[in-house]
Amino acid sequence: MFIDNSQGTGVPTDPPASGALPEYQYEDVRLMLLGSLTSVQNTIALLFKLNYAEPNDWSRPLATGRPNEVMAILTKRVRVD
Repeated sequence: MFIDNSQGTGVPTDPPASGALPEYQYEDVRLMLLGSLTSVQNTIALLFKLNYAEPNDWSRPLATGRPNEVMAILTKRVRVD
């Protein structure tokens, strides 16, 4: 988005036609991690190191009802080409 500062209003304007950005299609993808709290936290940390998702983007660990098992969920928008 471009800001036209010449009028001093700070109102966003459309980008010039010559510099138009390409439009992409996006879809939601949902990842679910199931395992011990330690393994889920370690996997979230690994995905952060790989620049896939921020740790705060994940849900808090939720008990699954199975002994020593939690679940964390991430919903992410990804570009589809």
